Amino acid sequence: SFQLSCLEFYTNVVNMPQFDAQELKMLRILQDEGRKPVSELAAEVGLSTTPCARRFEGLRKAGVIEGFGARLDREAVGLGIEVFVGVSLTAHDGHLPEQFREHVMRLEAVTACWAVTGGQDFLLNVMLPDVEALNRFLMQELLRIEGVRDVRTNLVLENVKRPGRLPLGHLTPA
Repeated sequence: SFQLSCLEFYTNVVNMPQFDAQELKMLRILQDEGRKPVSELAAEVGLSTTPCARRFEGLRKAGVIEGFGARLDREAVGLGIEVFVGVSLTAHDGHLPEQFREHVMRLEAVTACWAVTGGQDFLLNVMLPDVEALNRFLMQELLRIEGVRDVRTNLVLENVKRPGRLPLGHLTPA
């Protein structure tokens, strides 16, 4: 499968981003309350509105803040099941991995896709209305992608902790 080289690991650790205490506090608050007005955010981090807005914009332009969006409840919109699908490809060189990535980007039921190490090459997060829809997705879409050798599904029984917050404890104020 795919591996992170020692050089890539070392480069990522050495090039740790630097944030001051106010920026770290801003990031923690915004992960929970992305719609918080800048005036309230400024008060919570100990800045006036203009400098807070300037720092916010700097974080956004630097790509630290990727964007904002509403989190929807999957069951409330009729998506009764959530599944993790491990996918193994027949080959790891040539065009197959890139072709698979491009194909997955077009599948609406796939809410996230990761290239992973271990027994599979990719891990997909898939949400569908019911088991029949899952069967159609697997048989008529996923297994028909060129180069897919094997799929393994894991049905989510309970979502104990939803994704969304990034851990920031490894960052210390600059």
